[in-house]
Amino acid sequence: MSEQSQPEITVYLTSTCPYCSMAKNLLNGKGLTYNEINVGGDRALWDAMQEKCGRNTVPQVFIGDHHVGGFDDLSAADRSGELDKILAGNV
Repeated sequence: MSEQSQPEITVYLTSTCPYCSMAKNLLNGKGLTYNEINVGGDRALWDAMQEKCGRNTVPQVFIGDHHVGGFDDLSAADRSGELDKILAGNV
């Protein structure tokens, strides 16, 4: 997938979260670029993330406007092929 066709990916995370690291590793392994929003230590950012997705855990992954979810959701989507469909805009 070329970078030009890749939708914007945003990962809400903290620097000490092992699941955040695993989510980044999965995205990196697919050659994807993404924006990181570190919500650790910033209550306003954490509140904004929680309001956007309705969850209070990290990571939270968004592809475009599509909320993929946390690491378990991202990993399951990758295994099922759903992640590739989301990245292609077929969701």
